[in-house]
Amino acid sequence: MMKPSVQDIINKQIQAELYSAYLYLSMAAWCNDQNLTGMAHWLKVQAKEEVEHAMKFYHHLEERSAKIELKAIEAPPKEWKSPLEVFQAAYGHEQKVTGMIYDIVNLAQKEGDHAAAVMCQWFVTEQVEEEAQTLAIVEKLKMASESKGALMQIDHQLGKRE
Repeated sequence: MMKPSVQDIINKQIQAELYSAYLYLSMAAWCNDQNLTGMAHWLKVQAKEEVEHAMKFYHHLEERSAKIELKAIEAPPKEWKSPLEVFQAAYGHEQKVTGMIYDIVNLAQKEGDHAAAVMCQWFVTEQVEEEAQTLAIVEKLKMASESKGALMQIDHQLGKRE
């Protein structure tokens, strides 16, 4: 049986993952408004991944007959000053999510919930990838600086994400 503290933190993570999807969709909408359709595409793919992450947590609770409590999702920001600011915010958000995953792992280990700790190992690995991807985009956008041609090349490249 899952301890209430582990159940609660996983329910909060479901909310956080769905907020992540909302955030990335909001960023995608902003990018579309700026005619940066490749960046918008990348962010929409990311939003879909975040929903899949929420469902992994949801199914974990479901499989263990734990109580699922869906929480309200707050509205994300909708304005950014630049594509760089968008991806810096995305990178910062991924760092925050990584910390939340670590909190779940630490609590699961403390509570002796081996199933939750093992399930979260997938997320630990995933977050390394998530942070690396967003940081790479941030660094490319920094290198592009004010170059419209470089920005368009990055946008084109991000549009190829599957």
